[in-house]
Order: sequence, then C-alpha cells, then structure tokens
Amino acid sequence: MRLSIVIPVYNEVHTLEELVSRVLAVDVGMERQIVLVDDASTDGTRELYPRLRQRWPDADFAIKLQEVNQGKGAALREGFRLATGDVVIIQDADLEYDPTDYGKLLAPILSGKADVVFGSRFVGSDAHRVLYFWHSVGNRLLTLFSNMLTDLNLTDMETCYKVFRKKVLDSIELKSQRFTVEPELTAKVARGGWRIYEVGISYAGRTYAEGKKIGWRDALTAVFAIIRFRFFD
Repeated sequence: MRLSIVIPVYNEVHTLEELVSRVLAVDVGMERQIVLVDDASTDGTRELYPRLRQRWPDADFAIKLQEVNQGKGAALREGFRLATGDVVIIQDADLEYDPTDYGKLLAPILSGKADVVFGSRFVGSDAHRVLYFWHSVGNRLLTLFSNMLTDLNLTDMETCYKVFRKKVLDSIELKSQRFTVEPELTAKVARGGWRIYEVGISYAGRTYAEGKKIGWRDALTAVFAIIRFRFFD
C-alpha cells in the first residue's frame, strides 16, 4: 500500500520546511509520496522547493507550481490528480495540524472499516491550543448545518485532516476553487454512501499575526456552499 500526502501551499516560507521534516519523520508503515501544490506564493516559498529536494534526495516529491493564485480547492484538485497512492491525506502547510496523528487517521482505513476518515479538533483528549472562541462556535455551527443536510453526525466538517481511499476521490468531481472545498468534499462523500469515520486529533491554531488566513467571510461563503452542494450540484 502507498500513501500520498497532498499539501496545498500558499505563502508558508516560515513553516513549509519544518512541516515536510515532520511529515517525513512519521513512520506510516508504507511507501509515501509528498505532493506539494504551490498556489502562486509571493513570499519566497517557491525558492524552498529545490532545497527540499536537496535535503531529502530519497523522498518522493511531486511539486506543482501554479501560475495564478486560485485557492485551496483548485490546489487540492491538482494535488489529487498527481497523487499515486492508494490512500490520500490532506495536510495543511501551516503547522496547525500534527503529522504524528497519521497513525490514528489511517487506522480505520487500513483495518478495512472506513473509506473516508475525518480528523476532529472537537473530540478526544489531545492537546489543543486555546484561541478564538467565535471561530470555534462558527466551526460547530457550520458542521451542524452541514450535518442537517447530509444526514451525517460529524463534529468537525471544516477540518483539514481528511483521509480518503483513492477510489473515493476518483469518484468525485470537485468544483470549488477556494475554502468551500471542505463542505463540497463532505457533501459528496456523504452522497456517495462511503463509510466515514472520525477520530480525535491535536490542534495548534495560529493567530492572524502568525499567518492565519480564513475569516468570517469564508464562513458565510461556506453556508451557501453547503446548500449548493446538497441541492444543486
């Protein structure tokens, strides 16, 4: 079995190399491919990719440099296209999500129980950085609304950590360009009748000063996306 780790990247010059180091340090018990899709970074991130190849010459990198910034959804579409693994995990490049959680994320799939696994920031007893109250409320409300329309009982629809058997992704036509890819993926795996599991993960969120990008406008856009992908797409 082979694992593809798809990492959408935009302006993460201060975190990307450390993230790759953490990913490679985890023993996943199988071959792994690291897929990096740079969404037209402007902060010097693009200069890091040759260094990554030099530092880890034996690592299996697939690197795509987007010419125009298109958003996380577009980067994931390209990353899924490049992925050659039997299992695919989404990994953000900002160090908010810890690759040491890969074992528990992969376990339901490797044991044959699941086709899709969500890593939840709101269940379990793993360490969490204490940050924005209203972000937490917004995430929970979006998940509740998504659950009402998909008939799932997830606790964290907006989580980065989503793991798929590759055949699941091959069955989905993604259309989102930006952060609405999260409700789109959720709606389409629910519609496909795939076996979905959820496990608790650790989380160390960033402040806006540290580079956090998502805001309240993205939450409003997500509401409309949840409706769109339930009824119209």
